[in-house]
Amino acid sequence: MLLFMTLAIVNGLCIGGSRSLNGKLAQHDGALAASFWNHLGGFLFLSLLLACGAAALDLPLNAPWTAWCGGLIGAAFVALNGFALPRLGTMKTALLVIAGQMVAGVLIDRLAGGGGKSALAQAAGVALITAGLHVSRRDHAKPAAARAAP
Repeated sequence: MLLFMTLAIVNGLCIGGSRSLNGKLAQHDGALAASFWNHLGGFLFLSLLLACGAAALDLPLNAPWTAWCGGLIGAAFVALNGFALPRLGTMKTALLVIAGQMVAGVLIDRLAGGGGKSALAQAAGVALITAGLHVSRRDHAKPAAARAAP
């Protein structure tokens, strides 16, 4: 279990770094260009893994249409992040994305049969993330002179 928890944290670090890099690219070339370059890089990396025999690929010729939705959602995620990050900053964008992921996770767990967690505990997790966003926003709402005062 610890291994998978560590992998999830590393995944979060990768997402945070990727989000920041793609946000910078979006500022320079636009959000759709950032999404394109992100996915082209991923395609080339996976192609290299396949060519080296490090991964096997079974073509999903008979896959349902829902199997293709992940790529569409991934492209939209990178593009939407490219629009939001330069305007909101990395921390606010990350908190809002995490809040959205929490809400999606709660809804998916509920629709799939509960996921073994109580609705109250899941709602508390979403509330804590939302509270973190509110706390981070309060300092920026003050005028610069008020923040500088001791």
